Amino acid sequence: MPNKQTHYDVIVIGAGPAGFASAVRCAQLGLKTACVDNWRNKNKQGRLGGAHLNTGGVASMTLLESAKIYHQLNHEIAKHGIHAESISIDVPLMIQRKDKIIEDIGHKMADLFAHHKIDHLHAKARLLNTRQVEIAHLETQAHSVIEGSHIILATGSTPVTLPCASIDNEFIIDSIAALNLKEVPKKLAIIGAGVVGLELASIWHRLGAETILLEAQENFLSLVDQQISGEAYRIYQQQGLDLRLGARVISAKKGNKKVTVEYQDQDGTHSLRVDKLIVACGRKPNTGDLAAPEADLLLDDNGYIHVDDNCRTNLPGVYAIGDLTLLGPMLAHKGIEEGVFVAELIAGIHNPINYDNLPCVVYSEPEIAWVGQTEQALRATGEPVKIGIYPLTATVRALAMGKTEGMIKIIAHSENDKILGVHIIGTQASELIAEAVLAMEFSASSEDLARTIHARPTLSEAVHDAALMLKEPFALLCKP
Repeated sequence: MPNKQTHYDVIVIGAGPAGFASAVRCAQLGLKTACVDNWRNKNKQGRLGGAHLNTGGVASMTLLESAKIYHQLNHEIAKHGIHAESISIDVPLMIQRKDKIIEDIGHKMADLFAHHKIDHLHAKARLLNTRQVEIAHLETQAHSVIEGSHIILATGSTPVTLPCASIDNEFIIDSIAALNLKEVPKKLAIIGAGVVGLELASIWHRLGAETILLEAQENFLSLVDQQISGEAYRIYQQQGLDLRLGARVISAKKGNKKVTVEYQDQDGTHSLRVDKLIVACGRKPNTGDLAAPEADLLLDDNGYIHVDDNCRTNLPGVYAIGDLTLLGPMLAHKGIEEGVFVAELIAGIHNPINYDNLPCVVYSEPEIAWVGQTEQALRATGEPVKIGIYPLTATVRALAMGKTEGMIKIIAHSENDKILGVHIIGTQASELIAEAVLAMEFSASSEDLARTIHARPTLSEAVHDAALMLKEPFALLCKP
């Protein structure tokens, strides 16, 4: 435990992806570093990794992999001439496996902190001024003050709550509790059909829950390329997900071990009874009580911290990264890059982040991934574009896997052929998008992709074939 006025070169508040990466990079660069974090696991023990590891992306993806296996055994393996009977699931064991993976990763993160001699303080931190941080130790309740030449704020985000659907985490639950259910609900409703809502729906629907998504917006996945979001809507509906757009929830009441949900759409007011209601309508930055009022840290009306292009706040020597700012979307890999960037900036190294080439992923099944601009955004600005689309139904590897839903769409400038955006819906889209990100980072043209030899048969071959579709003379090559 540090004594009062312990001094560090860098103090990082938060140990999620952004804070963890920043602390490690600071230590690698020879800076004396402390990381203050107040996360507790189910056993009230301190654990690194923040929401992304413990209750977010990693936890969700792990459960989805289990759900996909169960669904495949029940619905897909017969096509391969494989027959299985009496397939059942053990949800608590499934959750236990997820928790074990999270625990193992947390231990490895702690080992990395120890290796780099980073002081990990399991405490709640509050910024006092540009150099001082007050810490309240969670185990001892003792308070002390530490000083840092530089302070990095990286406290992440938490789920948004709704007045009309008060969380009790028994019947009306948040996205955290939704990853720790003890059994599969027979009928499940989710408020929000964005990234989090879709990922949770993909898990529990595959495990057997009748799943209804209530989305207040009239457009489905409005940030996604319209052609891709339209295809996603068709596929998810075909899978059995009940997607209700323009559905604004006005109340949710518990009774007789059920939840009655009332919502309004263009046809009037409706109600439905479900076993569980998940509230998954976005996240908000964890800035409440992060700074003392006298610190004068500048926030906007929604609690985001004002920063410049170098993640600097209005306070000299104080930085904010990850979900706390509006520099890019709330993504773990965005936070990691910002964490490394700020650490290097403090050490006198300036390697700016290219937010234009930031990949985005929805870990549903099939996955959705994209980088760059959408067709509708480019059309709106009058940018001259050409488009190549290749369906996975024409991809040999996808046919062999039985995963032919989806497509790859490449948008290039019609005059100079520079790739402006790549949008994918399909199995392993999160892996396929990496090639597009690399190509765009090096300002590649669609011809560069078309002339790059890809192994056959592979899923990545479809990226090559989508690029070929932009070259009319070569279109006939794009067939199995």
